[in-house]
Amino acid sequence: MVFRRRTPLNLMQKLRALVLPKGGWGRAFRYLRHRASRIPDAPHRIARGIACGVFASFTPLFGLHFFLAAFLAWIVRGNVIAALIGTAAGNPLTFPFIAVLSIDLGHTILGSRADGVPVSQIMTAFGQAGDEIFRNIRAIFGAEEMRWDRLERFFRGVFLPYLVGGLGPGLVAAVVSYWLSLPALNGYQKLRAARREARARKLAEKPAPSKEENRT
Repeated sequence: MVFRRRTPLNLMQKLRALVLPKGGWGRAFRYLRHRASRIPDAPHRIARGIACGVFASFTPLFGLHFFLAAFLAWIVRGNVIAALIGTAAGNPLTFPFIAVLSIDLGHTILGSRADGVPVSQIMTAFGQAGDEIFRNIRAIFGAEEMRWDRLERFFRGVFLPYLVGGLGPGLVAAVVSYWLSLPALNGYQKLRAARREARARKLAEKPAPSKEENRT
């Protein structure tokens, strides 16, 4: 298959690439910025898409950020590809800060700090919730008993505060990303257009080959 690796990565290599991409995060972000700037669409639509992706990354819907970003971009008439790229705002380096900020703010808004989960156990709580959902689905077709008490604690202590608390910071980050990316995209597209015009003008000014040159 085209672009498939000759030697597939093992599980540890995939996990390492998730946390530390080859070439570092700086190179990864430069690549994403380059891809976003070359999307064939109007700058304001690309900027809207990026903002939608950034906003989606502040939600606790892990595994669904792409779908949420694409849906939001469709609603606001932004570029869907740019929205997918924008979800890179949520990555292993930023998720701990986003999670702590969102959950702490959410508990403050909801007044549910007593139901909170220690910071060191937030990601563990998400894993346990996923495992509990899987167990309950399996119980539908088996003899196991369905249990929802852990999911209820997870919903009150982590998910709902994360969801409520992430809306404000996510909206701020989305607006900031829009206003930062829009002039950059405008400038890049104008520069590309100027370069294309310069190349076309240079080709037009190039003298045509003479008859003698054609004979040779």
